[in-house]
Amino acid sequence: MFVLCITAASTQAQIRKIPASATDAFKAKYPNATGAEWHDDISVFTVKFAQDDVKHVAKYSTKGKWIETENEVSEGNLPPAVKEGFSKCKYSDWQVLKIHKIVEPDKTQYRMNVKKADLNQKNLLFSSTGKLLKDNATL
Repeated sequence: MFVLCITAASTQAQIRKIPASATDAFKAKYPNATGAEWHDDISVFTVKFAQDDVKHVAKYSTKGKWIETENEVSEGNLPPAVKEGFSKCKYSDWQVLKIHKIVEPDKTQYRMNVKKADLNQKNLLFSSTGKLLKDNATL
């Protein structure tokens, strides 16, 4: 029964139309975006797109309000404050695997996936000022 409910919910989510308020807000915020692919994630609408040859993922509420945009960045493109924050934290000797910039209406943060050994990985979340906000273990 549980599997049937999940299947029905995911099928229904794929049928629901992306609201014009979300697509219009997206076009206004990212007029030069290319290759937009929309997905209904039930609680939010997600759009994958490219801008200036960089892949992005943006999220919009069911009412069409922009929530956040995320994209991968290189270590060399980190702001100096975030580089310094990482260099001073207890994970500074860990290998950086990926970095994502997360832009929200009122803040920008950086999530770094780092590892010390094959089975010891963490997601570090830094503020734009370089403060370590979270250090969650990853699977």
